[in-house]
Amino acid sequence: MRDFSYVMPYLRVAVNRFVRKLPLMLLLYLLFSACAGIAIAEISLKLYRRPIQHRAEAAEFVLRRYSAPLQEVSVTASDGAVLRAWYVHPRHFNGNTVLLLHGITDNREGMAGFARLFFDHGYGVLLPDARRHGESGGELATYGIKESGDIHDWVSWLYANDPPHCLYGLGESYGAALLLQSLAVEDRFCAVVAESSFSTARDMSYERISGPLHLRPWFGRTIGFPVREAAVLYAHWKYSIDLLQPDPLNAVAHSTVPVLLIHGNNDASISPRHSQLIASAAPDHVQLWLVPGAGHTMSWTAAHQEFESRVLGWFFEHQRPAPGASGCTQSSAAGAH
Repeated sequence: MRDFSYVMPYLRVAVNRFVRKLPLMLLLYLLFSACAGIAIAEISLKLYRRPIQHRAEAAEFVLRRYSAPLQEVSVTASDGAVLRAWYVHPRHFNGNTVLLLHGITDNREGMAGFARLFFDHGYGVLLPDARRHGESGGELATYGIKESGDIHDWVSWLYANDPPHCLYGLGESYGAALLLQSLAVEDRFCAVVAESSFSTARDMSYERISGPLHLRPWFGRTIGFPVREAAVLYAHWKYSIDLLQPDPLNAVAHSTVPVLLIHGNNDASISPRHSQLIASAAPDHVQLWLVPGAGHTMSWTAAHQEFESRVLGWFFEHQRPAPGASGCTQSSAAGAH
């Protein structure tokens, strides 16, 4: 057996040097974490706005194909933010309306494909820009903290101006999370569909910290934890926003609105585990469809016919008069502004 005792003095010297440098290394890492956390908080709250680019084309298409105007409508949120949307009441209206919610840094135009699907089946459609998106006001995106109230305001606007027999909701990714969180304060939906939602902001934060380095969530829970905490503390100090507060899972668990969760098995942006957690929390009124081979919000592409069949079937299955509805109407919306 070889004798390695001669290396021990060199090993002790190396260890002693590392121990002496360790406090400085920790200090530098904490400083880096603070800077990274501040940057993450600012980027997360002050999202890029994608402008509306096809207003005239959309208006012309809707009028020509569905004999209906593309109405510019708005509501004012409780904090004074003016939120804007398009509303379409098709000529051959089936009495029901769908609220469509887009993904992060997108705008109402991103849901145009879904709008066409529902127009073809006689649904009215309301397409809002989320706050801090598109043409809607709001200094900050709050991932559901304020947006839940915004969705409540849109539902109230709809029932005040063109009440449907049933109101449904469909959201994708960020929009899915906002839709699910609104169920904590809004029970007038007959049913909703949410594709690729996160379960809780706390759980999602670990993946967001680990993602840029292509690492598993363990990194966000351990080495990357100071970065997350710095972002949370900074957002709370500067904007009075708790980045860990958004909680779609809890909202669904305390709601009775039927929810169809859709998630691609190959989603690399938001793990399918999030939808599985939500489904497990409320098995009595939540159904989960995991789509083989589908990436993030790509279920309609991966399984086109089955996606349409499941979504339309889910809405048809839950045709009940929504609380606050005054019955089926064929009238055009009034009071749009």
